[in-house]
Amino acid sequence: MPADVTPGYAAEDLELDLRWWAAANYLTVGQIYLRENALLTEPLRVEHTKPRLLGHWGTSPGLSMVYALVNRRIRETGSSWLYVTGPGHGGPALVAAAWLEGTYSEVYPQVGDDAAGVLRLFRQFSSPGGVPSHVSVQTPGSIHEGGELGYALVHAAGAAFDHPDLVVACVVGDGEAETGPLAASWRLPHFLNPRRDGAVLPILHLNGYKIAGPTVLGRTDDEDVQAYLRSQGWDPVVVAGDDPREVFPAFREALARAHDRIREIQAGARGNATDGGGGGGRDGADLSDHRAAWPAIVLRTPKGWTGPAVVDGKQVEGTNLAHQVPLAGLAENPEHLRMLEEWMRGYRPDELFDGDGRLVPELRALAPEGDLRMSATPYANGGRLRTPLPMPELSSYEVEVSPDGRGRELVENTITTGRLLRDLYAATARPDGGGSFRLFSPDETVSNRLQPVFEVTDRCFMGPLRDTDDHLGPDGRVMEVLSEHLCQGWLEGYLLSGRHGMFATYEAFAMVSASMAVQHVKWLQHAQELPWRESVSSLNILLTSTCWRNDHNGFSHQGPGLIDCLLPLAPGVVRVFLPPDANTALWISEHCLSGTDHVNLIVVDKQKHLQYLSLEEAARACSAGASMWEWASTCGPDDDPDIVLACAGDVPTQEALAAAELLRDHVPDLKVRFVNVIDLMTLIPENDHPNGFSDSHFEDVFTPERHVVFAFHGYPRAIHQLIHGRANPGRFHVRGFSEQGTTTTPFDMVVLNRMSRFHLAKEVLRRARTRPPGWRELKDLCDQRLAEHESYIRENLSDLPDIASWTWQGASGTAAR
Repeated sequence: MPADVTPGYAAEDLELDLRWWAAANYLTVGQIYLRENALLTEPLRVEHTKPRLLGHWGTSPGLSMVYALVNRRIRETGSSWLYVTGPGHGGPALVAAAWLEGTYSEVYPQVGDDAAGVLRLFRQFSSPGGVPSHVSVQTPGSIHEGGELGYALVHAAGAAFDHPDLVVACVVGDGEAETGPLAASWRLPHFLNPRRDGAVLPILHLNGYKIAGPTVLGRTDDEDVQAYLRSQGWDPVVVAGDDPREVFPAFREALARAHDRIREIQAGARGNATDGGGGGGRDGADLSDHRAAWPAIVLRTPKGWTGPAVVDGKQVEGTNLAHQVPLAGLAENPEHLRMLEEWMRGYRPDELFDGDGRLVPELRALAPEGDLRMSATPYANGGRLRTPLPMPELSSYEVEVSPDGRGRELVENTITTGRLLRDLYAATARPDGGGSFRLFSPDETVSNRLQPVFEVTDRCFMGPLRDTDDHLGPDGRVMEVLSEHLCQGWLEGYLLSGRHGMFATYEAFAMVSASMAVQHVKWLQHAQELPWRESVSSLNILLTSTCWRNDHNGFSHQGPGLIDCLLPLAPGVVRVFLPPDANTALWISEHCLSGTDHVNLIVVDKQKHLQYLSLEEAARACSAGASMWEWASTCGPDDDPDIVLACAGDVPTQEALAAAELLRDHVPDLKVRFVNVIDLMTLIPENDHPNGFSDSHFEDVFTPERHVVFAFHGYPRAIHQLIHGRANPGRFHVRGFSEQGTTTTPFDMVVLNRMSRFHLAKEVLRRARTRPPGWRELKDLCDQRLAEHESYIRENLSDLPDIASWTWQGASGTAAR
């Protein structure tokens, strides 16, 4: 029996791992370079190579080494692991690993496990009709693409939450480590609960360079890197070197020690034996007394390891020149072609693949069994683990609104949603303190009026507690941290690994993570095209503290830009909802939380607003998406109106109703149709969005030719963008947020942006088919009231009393019918 290289690691096992690594590296290089002669069964010629050389070699060998040794750990322990790779450009390495494990051919039968399959694997990479160069949604085992750097560790954390059996190996590239989101992600030990959560093992891969130069941490000495990680709650060790026969055993030992320590931490918290399992009772250690220092590994290996060392007299291996394609210009440079063949043959493909092009049996045997393969794990295909939320009856949360009481009562529009979330927490709780639902919010749960959740759980915090803390503790499952990136990224990882949740934040600051939302849309868009990807819970973003009610905070807090970011994206994924009151917000929240494969944007303010619809009416209005409110109109649904007064959003709805009341009282002969829009996507032509109205239905709601005065929550251009393609779109006249704001009064915000009831009424008079008796007097009245408002707020520092206390009175001051 050969001697162990390190305890438990026999020399023959090292040889097998090195050969598997060679196979992975060979397949990685082949994907970047070859379109024919995949297994080099004949001398390499330039016509065997791709005309466009795309992909990234530099990080790939390090990723493959980590993969090989995590696989060995899985086979040794039978534990469940997920592999998240921050250096997304290492895509060919992860595709190679999935093929070596057999998963790739199972998922894509056209890419077989033989020579023809290898060729197809090579030809499809970064090719038209093929697969991207990143660790994309098409890559089995992936929940993280890594194209936009910064999110690896936060996605890994989201996957670990409430999955007590899971260990997430998260490779953080040293380029990615320079980003803001990744820097914040190191705070994870303050939020990871070993009693109910899985674990994240960060592997900070320092190969020293990004595309054009050195990295900060790559040029930082080990002592300082370790000191930084320790300050964030990690217990790091360093593995470094360029000789695989030394690095492999060292990393294997570090990995085993880290995993053993993880199981020790979890066993202590769960009060059970160190068995690597999950579950555990709640009789473990008092987690508020201490916070475990979780293990981490700092891995230093050369960039472009095992690739060409010197090219054209320049050092390549171990420098930024290995980042992408070390050997370019093959058609013009025969020496580069010769070096490529020498490089690839150096991996000895004839010893890795048999005569049919299949991986030799002893290397095939290195893959874990079934779902324990990281490329096949259900944790990376979360729909396999997802169970529907046990949604309660909504009637118990209803705000009572009677037909003669519309627009009279003030209620916080998000409070009903908070009560629903509270009961979802309770309904999904597990005995070990975990569950399948979480709310993520940047320190704003109470501010956003979602505080009912604290009746059943606390905020999660693993640090020291004080007597003055409020609803704070290690077993809390409300995730509050002052980083939109962390909140949204945690939720994304949580959803992609099979659970449910919501991200609630101030509207203006959702733009901090807007690009992250865009990337998630792109992921879901492509996932919908892959039959093997099971449906996952939708990403639900609740925007409160909106632009119209941040008058007290000022201009920096006033911005509805996320709507514009999402509207142009995949129609099969994106939904934008603007509920006008609490019952519509409740119905929309339930609808979004129950759904799959969408990114839902719900925009509703947290402050007290007038209530208009019963729950039954809200259900009809939300299902319709956009509908006529007969009780606010001065003509019937079958009448031909003189004008359409439309609105979308809570504050725009109030101002439009106040304008409708002005018109009703002062120009009663004017036929006004009042339309409320909740689902913005209904405005899009049906051929361009699944929720879009047909042209005939659109005209049933908005008429074929009448002008439409539209009060809108966001930037007016968004409505014009949505109705592009409709007949005569120029008849829509939109008033919305026009980047006018400051610290002022609530009504002054709508005045500054020319969306007040007086501006709307004047616009109706301007655009209506006829000018009814009394129109000039009403116009003068509107101008007079605007001037009165201007002087009053400067003298009294508050809105006019009749404006601040306005409620809907219906026709001639009578209750609405």
